[in-house]
Amino acid sequence: MLFKSLLTVAAGLLALPAQATRMTQHAKNMFYEEMTFLDNLYDPVAGYLYYFYYPLAAGPHETRSTVWYATGLLQRNEGNDTAHAVRIIKDVIANQEKNVSAQWFGDYTVYPEQPTVGSPSYVPVIYNSWDPNWRGFIGTTLIMIYEEFGYLIREDVQQLILESLYNNTIGDSYRVGGVDGDNLYPSYSNPSLMRAVVTGWTGNHCNDSNMTAAGEAYAQEVIDLFNLNDTLSEFNVPTYYGVSLNALTLWAKYMPASSVMNQNGPRMVADIWTAFGQFYNAKLQNLAGPWDRSYGYDMNKYVAIMSLYIWSLVGRDHVFSGTEKPWLLTHADDGEFIPLVAVLSEFHRSLVPDTVIDQLKSFSEERTVSRQAYTPPFDLEVRNISTWLSSDLQIGGDSYNQTVVGGASQDSTSFSPAVVHWLRAATPLQDASVGYFTLHPSEKSMQARIAPNQLNLTYPAGNASSIFTFVVASNPLGGKRDVTGLGDIDGVTITIGDGSTVNPEPTIAFCGLVGGTCSLIQ
Repeated sequence: MLFKSLLTVAAGLLALPAQATRMTQHAKNMFYEEMTFLDNLYDPVAGYLYYFYYPLAAGPHETRSTVWYATGLLQRNEGNDTAHAVRIIKDVIANQEKNVSAQWFGDYTVYPEQPTVGSPSYVPVIYNSWDPNWRGFIGTTLIMIYEEFGYLIREDVQQLILESLYNNTIGDSYRVGGVDGDNLYPSYSNPSLMRAVVTGWTGNHCNDSNMTAAGEAYAQEVIDLFNLNDTLSEFNVPTYYGVSLNALTLWAKYMPASSVMNQNGPRMVADIWTAFGQFYNAKLQNLAGPWDRSYGYDMNKYVAIMSLYIWSLVGRDHVFSGTEKPWLLTHADDGEFIPLVAVLSEFHRSLVPDTVIDQLKSFSEERTVSRQAYTPPFDLEVRNISTWLSSDLQIGGDSYNQTVVGGASQDSTSFSPAVVHWLRAATPLQDASVGYFTLHPSEKSMQARIAPNQLNLTYPAGNASSIFTFVVASNPLGGKRDVTGLGDIDGVTITIGDGSTVNPEPTIAFCGLVGGTCSLIQ
């Protein structure tokens, strides 16, 4: 096996710290609340977390979240925590894909009960039977475990981590955007940032200068693209900003001073947070749109990883309406990312501008924000993003021209190029809440013009068959159940402007949990 060559290469292991990582007080509160929940998901017989919050998954376990949990176990380090964490590390690495000639070499199982990828009963389908991004998610976590908690695990387990990361990196080098169904370009921000640090860090620790150079070269491509607009190509993303920030924190904390990752990581973290603060409305507790990718439309009702960062920085009262339990929300499984946010919280806080901390606590002033982002090769031109925010209403739109609807993710269901949020009054059965509508895109190009209280959308290549489809929040409990027109939408008045070429009377469908006339979207 390829990893055997490392047994002599990486014989000299680094001296490692001898105490748990310091967490901010808010992060500590978040950490222990989540660990209590994850303890209930842990199956000590199997040594894995159960596959939480996935349809039809009763019984199977899940790999990625289990490695995140192992990080939390090592941070907590009570009772048998470390023994369980070591078992997790060994079992996950034992199931790593071993066919060096396969596209998925060095990847990890999505869930441990699955057959071997490429076996007769398990046809390899990228982002389905195997997920290449698991190398980044699990690889970055193994780096954190090695760096922060090496003193808790024996030298042979440290060596096993290095071997796994070496194979991980070799396999990840097989990824080329546009080849074999892969979409990994430097503009696919979150896996690109993870790839760079896993490659560079592993090269350094395994004394492989070619691997180190590959990590540095790939990081420089990502940095060059970032520098065009001082932002990531994957822009304004409530979930994947969090993944990218985690990777960049590793750039800043673990890479040597000579690395372009160490030199640029802190600045990039600060720039991402600055953009986030500009688009964030603390009163609505929502990142204003448009969003390149999102798994929900109201951050009070689904778990976005950026909400976890906000929690760690300014406290529980500033996320999820201050009362919602993360494990009861949509996409609740992303709460399993909490151990990573918490472990790095003290260091990460040092990279966040103080002005952003203030923006996370309260909404300060009405404003219009304009930014640009660029995602080659999917963008045919730079995207122009504009958003108007007031305390109770915010409107954002994206002018774009793409090769495929959804850009790098090639997913129209997570691409939200026009988004409106507003504050809804309390009803007898529900506290004040956030309403929204968002464009469900169907065209490869659109022009958006934003002004206070106005959203103007145009399809440059549109024709008589083009449609505008909006996903609209159901009215709050206690409000009107049946929506027959724009006037029935709770908390906001919507009018079609003079001169518009659309039919002012929309066709209305309900996408229900147990019936309706359309399919669910996020």
